[in-house]
Amino acid sequence: MQAKSTYRDRDETELAVLDALVDAREEGLTIFEVRASVDAPIDDIEDALAALKADDLIRVTNADSETRIYPHDRVIPDEAETDDPSLVDALREKLPF
Repeated sequence: MQAKSTYRDRDETELAVLDALVDAREEGLTIFEVRASVDAPIDDIEDALAALKADDLIRVTNADSETRIYPHDRVIPDEAETDDPSLVDALREKLPF
């Protein structure tokens, strides 16, 4: 699953991190799981996480000495939005913006 189209005009690494978090929205991801899910250098992933946190698109929890990262609810698409991608989304996927 991908993040809402409203949030798709972000840096490539930020978008990959956000999509990975949306896919694991129920259980969240650790930094190691994010790193395994996103094909980018760790420094880029850390910068992406910092930018997403600054924009209040993710939340971080510390429970049982484990840090987990979750997407905010407003980033998760509705069921209707995930069924049929818009023309703009299709163009974004095809063209190198």
